[in-house]
Amino acid sequence: MRTVLVADAVLTGRGAVGNAVAIENGQVAAVGESQEIVRDGDHVVVYDGGFITPGFRDAHIHAIPYAALLTGCSLKSADSITDLINRLATFARSQPSGTPIVASRFDDECLIEQRLPTRADLDTAVPDRPAVIYRYCGHIAVANSRALADSGIDAATPDPDGGIIDRSESGEPTGGLRETAAGLIATSLARGAPLPAADLIDGRTRLGGLGITSIGAMIGYGESPYEQLAAESELFRDVAGDLPIRVHGLSIASTPAELSASARTPTDAGDRLRWIGVKRFSDGSLGGHTAAMCSPFSDADTTGTFRLTGDDIAVSRHSLKLGGMVAIHAIGDRAISEVLSVFRELLSEGAVPSDLRMEHVSIASPQLVADFAHTGAVAVVQPAFLSSEEGWLGKRLGPERMPWAYPFRSMLRAGIALAGSSDSIVEPPHPLWGMAASMDRHGIAPEEALTGLEALGVFTSGGAAALREREPLTVGSAADLAVVDCDFRTATPGQVHDAHVLDTYVGGHRLHVDRSQPTWMD
Repeated sequence: MRTVLVADAVLTGRGAVGNAVAIENGQVAAVGESQEIVRDGDHVVVYDGGFITPGFRDAHIHAIPYAALLTGCSLKSADSITDLINRLATFARSQPSGTPIVASRFDDECLIEQRLPTRADLDTAVPDRPAVIYRYCGHIAVANSRALADSGIDAATPDPDGGIIDRSESGEPTGGLRETAAGLIATSLARGAPLPAADLIDGRTRLGGLGITSIGAMIGYGESPYEQLAAESELFRDVAGDLPIRVHGLSIASTPAELSASARTPTDAGDRLRWIGVKRFSDGSLGGHTAAMCSPFSDADTTGTFRLTGDDIAVSRHSLKLGGMVAIHAIGDRAISEVLSVFRELLSEGAVPSDLRMEHVSIASPQLVADFAHTGAVAVVQPAFLSSEEGWLGKRLGPERMPWAYPFRSMLRAGIALAGSSDSIVEPPHPLWGMAASMDRHGIAPEEALTGLEALGVFTSGGAAALREREPLTVGSAADLAVVDCDFRTATPGQVHDAHVLDTYVGGHRLHVDRSQPTWMD
């Protein structure tokens, strides 16, 4: 039996395409006006006041850390070092004795002290076992004395390539570990209990409740205890047949051998799990002053940390050889320029432009936008960064570079394919919030704002292209749909932000979601 969904309108990034969608055998059978589509015997579902859209795509999300956050410890709303210590201590008391304590999403910009916590601060909260907390950007960790000692990090430990160990004047580590230095601590924390498979499935269901039908999952980040390459790959394989939404894995592998090992898809995965490429890093974050910039930050005497090496290029070539994509993190203008050079090299060797993704593309001058467009690569962007960075981005960049921040309209105008994402757990995984931020801009380069339909397109068609999916809501495509109470043609940013997802369909099946369960923790 066919199912026909009827709403006030069916919307894509290009506008209205009717008011009904027919679903048959898990695929879109027809799109158009209900009076032309509905047949005798069809099962008709009517959404008065609803709007049918393609399912939302989050092209870049840290899927296992997101699931862990829902039952873990988030420090984002801590407003002082004392508050942070108290929250961490309370969480530690709730955990089994002896297990390492891990918390995430602290934000030094929100602390009245305006500084990173130190090992001494964490020792106050957790004196008897290893403890590590991660900045919300994911590029800076702070470890307590026990975690540093268990990892063999002391005054004699050299800074790793692409990383910095924060030190006192005497050379002793103060607890801060930036970029690749955070990976030095991961081994001592890997003794913690792995994420239960049920929690991973539940986390994907909650994402489905947000209208998300597909994600680009960053799998395996050796600098985080939740993201050990083998553990993450195996966990996804174990639950492949039970995944409620589609998961497209990008392996954060540092060698061709690691990449080959992580690129296997189980035979029973169906259409819910597949490997699509490799993820590498060229720099860090704006908040942590580790984004690679051409000129120093306006509020710190540093141009950040440039991380890209020949090894990254070698594993990128291997991904293309395996039939995968290449996704490279680049936030600062220097990083963007350097990654574009890598892309041009790969293109000269036969790479297909649509197989090249740049993640973030945060600070891009007009010349960089033009250079990017010339490559034909995909830009995977995170509009929600605008809301988080509103209060301090101007301090980092200064007035001359602020017009270069997240230039979405300029990129679209230049013909760059944009795919939307949250980078959760950096930001909440709510696509509607990301769309609203791309429209509102929170005062940051307002001339770069998108319309509601453009924002919808970035998080639907754009995301599908970045995940190697067919153009959504076309006949024969998977019936992956969202139904929302928002008309993107006329809605204000506030109305988009506050809209509700009424239902989500994956492969034509309506997801059953317990909407009383939280989808985010701050």
